[in-house]
Amino acid sequence: MAALVIAEHDNARLKGSTLNTVTAAAQCGGDVHILVAGQNVGAVAEAAAQIAGVAKVLVADAAQFADGLAENVAEQALALAGNYSHILAPATAYGKNILPRVAALLDVAQISEITKVVSPDTFERPIYAGNAIATVQSVDPVKVITVRTTGFDAAAQGGSAQVETIAAAGDTGKSSFVSREVAKSDRPELTAAKIIVSGGRGMGSGEAFKVLEPLADRLGAAIGASRAAVDAGFVPNDWQVGQTGKVVAPQLYIAVGISGAIQHLAGMKDSKTIVALNKDPEAPIFQVADYGIAGDLFELVPKLTSALD
Repeated sequence: MAALVIAEHDNARLKGSTLNTVTAAAQCGGDVHILVAGQNVGAVAEAAAQIAGVAKVLVADAAQFADGLAENVAEQALALAGNYSHILAPATAYGKNILPRVAALLDVAQISEITKVVSPDTFERPIYAGNAIATVQSVDPVKVITVRTTGFDAAAQGGSAQVETIAAAGDTGKSSFVSREVAKSDRPELTAAKIIVSGGRGMGSGEAFKVLEPLADRLGAAIGASRAAVDAGFVPNDWQVGQTGKVVAPQLYIAVGISGAIQHLAGMKDSKTIVALNKDPEAPIFQVADYGIAGDLFELVPKLTSALD
């Protein structure tokens, strides 16, 4: 029995989500191998080899993997599938794009967004926006699994895995890379940030989100938003936290002007400490908050920032 983890990376750096996925893979039993499919990925393979608990890193280095096209990476995973009892990837946009294709081609049921490994064939995953936990047992010969990274600690460093170059699967020709628009920010990446300041519909406008910036700067925090704020056009889609956005679990989550809809709570309720600021003292967000202040956010946020100074 062995598990294969599909590494998430940008050809230069290994994404932190891979470390959480390795932890889940290790709990499935047996050796853990990592597939690094990309172009000029020597640095990524080296980083993967240093993850504790990893026995082998398989490197498929070819031009058809340069842009992470799901069809091509899935084809590479499929070529290796016969050697593994489990194939795992992080439940990020990257992993969610690849693994359903792998599961379909293997004719097995995907097990999505697991948060716990009960045994090698049994897993827990949230359903109904996190209000219930389903225990799923699979009898498929290969378990294809996406891992909710907030459910597992990141694997430690200190490994010395063997790095092996493998034959690259050919280009499927089913898709081609056209362009990429990268949002640049000096702030931490939302899913990796230890502190997040999020705004909701209560902010009132996109311009009003600027009131959060001094607080986020003071804390070294990422800025997020609820779906209501994103749908209203206040902020970009990649700021969205929630069931249909990014799932986060920072050390500190500050919710400003967020009522606490169930879809938003599903994406942040595992945060270690939750602070809520809302003018409505009956807002549902206060039911999950460790600390709450009812009042005008445009008065409270500057006061909070000043207090930190």
